[in-house]
Amino acid sequence: MARRRSVLSRILRVILLLSLLVVGVSLVVVWQVGAWNLVFPSHHHDTVAPAIPSEMLSPSVLVFSKTNSFRHAEGIAGGIKALQTITGNQQWGMFHTENGAVFNENDLTRFDVVVFLNASGDVLSDEQEDEFQSWLQAGGGWLGIHSAGDDSHSEWQWYKDNLIGATFTAHIMGPQFQSATVVMENQAHPVLVDVPDIWQHEEEWYSWEQSPRVEGFTILASLDEASYNPVQKFMDYERDLRMGDHPVVWANCVGDGRSVYAAMGHKAESFEQPVFRQLILNALSWLIDAQACPFSPEPYDNVMTSVSSAGISPSGN
Repeated sequence: MARRRSVLSRILRVILLLSLLVVGVSLVVVWQVGAWNLVFPSHHHDTVAPAIPSEMLSPSVLVFSKTNSFRHAEGIAGGIKALQTITGNQQWGMFHTENGAVFNENDLTRFDVVVFLNASGDVLSDEQEDEFQSWLQAGGGWLGIHSAGDDSHSEWQWYKDNLIGATFTAHIMGPQFQSATVVMENQAHPVLVDVPDIWQHEEEWYSWEQSPRVEGFTILASLDEASYNPVQKFMDYERDLRMGDHPVVWANCVGDGRSVYAAMGHKAESFEQPVFRQLILNALSWLIDAQACPFSPEPYDNVMTSVSSAGISPSGN
């Protein structure tokens, strides 16, 4: 009997150790893929602002990439590198931080544009949100990239109403990254200068409940849903993510300020594509131009939403 208990005890210890090993490996994987804050959501808000260089080129761009939800580590790194190149070539100032306390009246006045570079989750306190809203409505500019438009910002209603204009539903899975045809519209908009009317881009494509067009946003680029498989597949689960009218780049006037959102930017490779980089440059230039809003969009009836594969320019050409 004693021997049997000893064997049983050893078996239980092995099972316990294996269970701990599985849990440990799972947590490491969750951390490595950037999903730690999806499993363990954070509502941490910074209280001490970062030190900003006393002298900075003007105009200046504030790049904010704090993640209290999913962290797109590769996209953030690639985006920072691209933005450093763009601002350097234009002789603009740039300051990157993940400290939300920079959103105070004094510090924000030093910047012309704020970029939410894959920022996710509840990253700002109520006071910091109010400071940003006041700054933007008074004439600032905002560029949101990729996860800046996901559902992790849903508790900030002003943000959703004025910068995104739609409720995020999901992104494609199975496969997660697909090349799709991007179709421009409102080509006279400054954000689309030197951008091909039709081009290809590989991305983890997002979908929303409806197009922000219905809320009055100016749509600049949409997906041809026939050019990729807009579904979310996981094991036996499958969800149709087609929207019909499926924008991926849009702009808005917010008081005296301006905003642009682009759904691209999950991976670093997105920022290496010349077409997407041109679009980012154009967006920053337009956001810096205090006289550029409003813009009258063309009627949706005139917009081409589906194209054949012939004559499509790959992203990068």
